[in-house]
Amino acid sequence: MRSAFRAHHATETAVLKVLSALDSSNLAILTLLDLSAAFHSVDHTTLLRQMQKSYGLYGTVLSWFTSYLTARTQYVRTSVTSSSPFVVLYGVPQGTVLGPTMFVLYTADVLQLVRDHGLVPHAYADDTQILGICPPPETDALQSQVSDCLDAVASWMAANRLQLNHSKTNALWCSSTRRQHQIPTRPVRVRGTSVQPVVVVRNLGIQFDADITMHSQVTATVCSCFASPR
Repeated sequence: MRSAFRAHHATETAVLKVLSALDSSNLAILTLLDLSAAFHSVDHTTLLRQMQKSYGLYGTVLSWFTSYLTARTQYVRTSVTSSSPFVVLYGVPQGTVLGPTMFVLYTADVLQLVRDHGLVPHAYADDTQILGICPPPETDALQSQVSDCLDAVASWMAANRLQLNHSKTNALWCSSTRRQHQIPTRPVRVRGTSVQPVVVVRNLGIQFDADITMHSQVTATVCSCFASPR
């Protein structure tokens, strides 16, 4: 329940910022990053070093996290046999309260990296979004700014054992209904790969439309209700 509430709050915050931009006659671009096997790729040594450097965790607290992460083993079992256990050096345990928290600690530098590029980051566990806002005449400059930021983020991830999945990364240009004709249609560059902007995107379980009318979300909810047994 708490996890669902936090996801809803993160989505609501992004919507409010986009709506505020549109009320000021601006355009907004929301880029939603997708990471391949994000939770499985966290390097324990790097995570513990990040806890010390960025958060000042030492002594008992750091020892507790070290004990929690190290000496974990896993093996494969079938109905007739089992493999030999081996030590897990990467990844944070999923299905736990600490899993998403440790991943956020691991990737905290990404949020500052986005801010350094003059953009607004939003993050919930391994869902990372980058928001940019500009007046209609400055869309070219903003798109270039977003591409430069994505290049820097992808480089940071590659250096920290994470992989940005270009094929599942989405870019959504948002505007009011009467300014839809001002939305750019050219692709966003992500490390040499072109990401074509979409008109609807799924963001933490919520359908976002380019005009932020929530029409797609309402339609999906109505369809789901009619499909449910009574």
